[in-house]
Amino acid sequence: MDILTTYGFMLIATAAFVGFLMAWGIGANDVANAMGTSVGSKALTIKQAIVIAMIFEFAGAYLAGGEVTSTIRKGIVDSAYFVDSPEILVYGMIASLLAAGIWLVIASYLGWPVSTTHSIVGAIVGFAAVGVSADSVEWGQVVGIVGSWIVTPAISGFLAYLIFMSAQRLIFDTDTPFANAKRYVPYYMALAGFVMSLVTIKKGLKHIGLHIGNLEGYLIAIAIAAAVGVIGKLYINRIQIDQEANRKMQFASVEKVFAILMVVTACCMAFAHGSNDVANAIGPLAAVVSVVENHGEIASKAKLAWWILPLGAVGIVLGLAIFGHRVIQTIGKGITHLTPSRGFAAELAAATTVVVASGTGLPISTTQTLVGAVLGVGMARGIAALNLGVIRNIVVSWVVTLPIGAALSIMFFFMLKGIFSA
Repeated sequence: MDILTTYGFMLIATAAFVGFLMAWGIGANDVANAMGTSVGSKALTIKQAIVIAMIFEFAGAYLAGGEVTSTIRKGIVDSAYFVDSPEILVYGMIASLLAAGIWLVIASYLGWPVSTTHSIVGAIVGFAAVGVSADSVEWGQVVGIVGSWIVTPAISGFLAYLIFMSAQRLIFDTDTPFANAKRYVPYYMALAGFVMSLVTIKKGLKHIGLHIGNLEGYLIAIAIAAAVGVIGKLYINRIQIDQEANRKMQFASVEKVFAILMVVTACCMAFAHGSNDVANAIGPLAAVVSVVENHGEIASKAKLAWWILPLGAVGIVLGLAIFGHRVIQTIGKGITHLTPSRGFAAELAAATTVVVASGTGLPISTTQTLVGAVLGVGMARGIAALNLGVIRNIVVSWVVTLPIGAALSIMFFFMLKGIFSA
């Protein structure tokens, strides 16, 4: 307890620095979930994608990042083990942020899309299991996270396959693709409006105190979907092309419509991602600040100091602007060739999976969900359409994220313990 009193300011300053590093890593790596498909399909240039993502990620993180956050992210460690020695929790959270942040920077440099959630979870599990007690870890939660490596990409991949194949059958494989696009695309727009509304309601608005019930949430989403469908129908009916134009020209016109849809879905995903995943950086930081300022008392929820959310939001934006292009290229171009219609199918499938997972409590990585969706779109065109070398590297990076986060965290934990306990 004397350590917290003596070194309180130094511990908070250190936590703020490593929390910023973690947020920087989230921006550099995870934001590709929202923007990679838009860039890969040429709906946006990489500069446009980065500017749009910076606006919506910052808005999501700062406006909807929440006033209160869980002291121990995802409930994977029992806080009872730290009651008698709260400084151990402080060391552990700082070590976890540093470990996860460093791994995200390395992965981003290599262009590997890894899960920021799994990075911080692996780090927290590592320091708790070795530095405290193996019994302090809720291993059931960890098993659920490992299981999500298979479940969530499979779900999103299957949904992306279905959405893309339906567009192929109803629009692209017909004699009059543009006429059929006028007929069916408003339904895709309405579906996108419905799913994106639910994503924003479930993953964004709850953080600013707007706790909308399930029934109200679905009713609002249905109303928005209907409005989007009607507006989409009016917009598409205004587009005129030569009915005698060849199929290639008609395809190009249809893809332009899907490109607009892609931008809208990307903005919604960026907002929802910013509001949700900023907690991976600010949760452990808020825990350190809370424990130090409350003289060792550990609460299940930590009130955010005024400066924590802006720190996380700015970190995400800078990470995206400086390093984000590497992972965006991998998601958008490295796995398979994307067009706006394929990218839209992947984005919509990923968003749908996020909604389903939120409703069922399934532990989810937005990275793995989006990668699975892109794989599903690629598989619709056959295995030859996939870059298996890139996919192998991505899968390897997923598998090693938990153990690398854990190993680095253990090392940093004992270093911090040695420095401050000496």
